[in-house]
Amino acid sequence: MGVIHVKALKKIAGVEVVSVNSRTEESGKAFASEWGIPHYSTSLEESLDRPGVEAAILTTPSSLHAEQAILALGKGKHVQVEIPMSLNLPDAQRILDAAHRSKKICMVTHTRRFSSPHREIRRRIQNGTFHLHHMVVETYFFRRENTNMHGQPRSWVDNLLWHHGCHSVDLAQWILNEPNFAAWGQKGPDHPVLGIPMDMTVGMKSKKGPLFSMVMSFNNKGPFGGFYRYIGEEETYKVYRDSMTDSEGKEVPLDGTAAFDRQDVEFTSAIREGREPESSAQSCLPTMALLDKIERAMEG
Repeated sequence: MGVIHVKALKKIAGVEVVSVNSRTEESGKAFASEWGIPHYSTSLEESLDRPGVEAAILTTPSSLHAEQAILALGKGKHVQVEIPMSLNLPDAQRILDAAHRSKKICMVTHTRRFSSPHREIRRRIQNGTFHLHHMVVETYFFRRENTNMHGQPRSWVDNLLWHHGCHSVDLAQWILNEPNFAAWGQKGPDHPVLGIPMDMTVGMKSKKGPLFSMVMSFNNKGPFGGFYRYIGEEETYKVYRDSMTDSEGKEVPLDGTAAFDRQDVEFTSAIREGREPESSAQSCLPTMALLDKIERAMEG
């Protein structure tokens, strides 16, 4: 994620990455050298206190999101936090409270809000040319060891609901502008080593009528990733990453802007213009409340 953000930031005029924070000095030094960053540190405070630092993008493990975001906001820095906002609703509220106290921009990295196909679906719903009946999401990976997509060891454990589910639940409430879903969920058994459920299903119903169904699995051997199907009155659209096809498999023309590029432009633009960004912490709180409701249903 750090690499993706650096690539996006380097395209924005007037933005400079002046420090990188990492778990080890070795990895920080290598990253700084590769991307021409003048400073690296294993201390987040040291990086935040560098001259000229106005904002921080936190791509760190979920368990650190709340404390690190609150630290950066407390130092008067604007913050973009990788999703999920934290591991639970109370921590999400703590981050939002810190943002209100600091009066700084606090944005959540819900990249799908900035993806061209999902934005196009939302636009069509809003202008009345597409009437959604059912949003179906499949999220598949294969996990047997605690590693990332590159096979490198992780210091934190992916959580299907609070990490992967968070993306899609947020997308559903954003697409429909509907925070008040009826919601439920169920989970399979915990993995004996990772300590998390390896399979989950989530169902939601909007007061406006459309249904939302999501299946998530760490037991799937491929293909991997998130697959979205928007079943509507006029058409059925399938979305994968930044592309969208119709019911006949034809590509739907889109603007071609990469989601991460649009997202980091929004973060920096909101700072410059002194306004609330799309995907602000405030706008994402309903998502965290929905996830909390779903988790309680699974436990109950």
